[in-house]
Amino acid sequence: MQSRAQAMGALLELLTDQPVIVCNGFPSREAYKIHDRVTNFYMIGSMGVTASIGLGVALTKPDKKVVIFDGDGNVLMGMGTLATVGALKPKNFIHVVFDNEVYGSTGNQPTYSRWVRLDQVAKSSGYVNVERVWEREDIIYEFKDMLTKDGPSFLLIKINEQIEDADRIPLEPQEMTRRFKAALE
Repeated sequence: MQSRAQAMGALLELLTDQPVIVCNGFPSREAYKIHDRVTNFYMIGSMGVTASIGLGVALTKPDKKVVIFDGDGNVLMGMGTLATVGALKPKNFIHVVFDNEVYGSTGNQPTYSRWVRLDQVAKSSGYVNVERVWEREDIIYEFKDMLTKDGPSFLLIKINEQIEDADRIPLEPQEMTRRFKAALE
């Protein structure tokens, strides 16, 4: 199994100008450290709403593939968003979930993702393309495939609990929001 940083790095290498909304905590810090881009929006707090923000971007920018980097704990906290995405069916929506079965940013307390199969929940909610992967080659293959297909798509990546040593993001929320909006124009 890959670490989240290893899996995230592989995906970020495949992107060009696609907007990416990254969930709060260590995932945002790792994404910033691995490859900061003006088209990345990093959640500072606000657990569980990454997919909601990504859905808003996807609906207002239908000509752009919108990628969401989420965690299992975040998805469990905002499960209603899966149903909303499934009902609205944005074709340009790719929801990547890094599933380590713990709340890694708060001390590795277990989540329910070992019992609640989030990929199956996404499928039953109406996501069109749904895959569950563990290995780097499969991560890359499925993500590349989803970049070419109409969605909504859901890629669940099983990862280990390793956390990359990454500092807090030095951008103020207002500054990050301005640069993200400008990059989408």
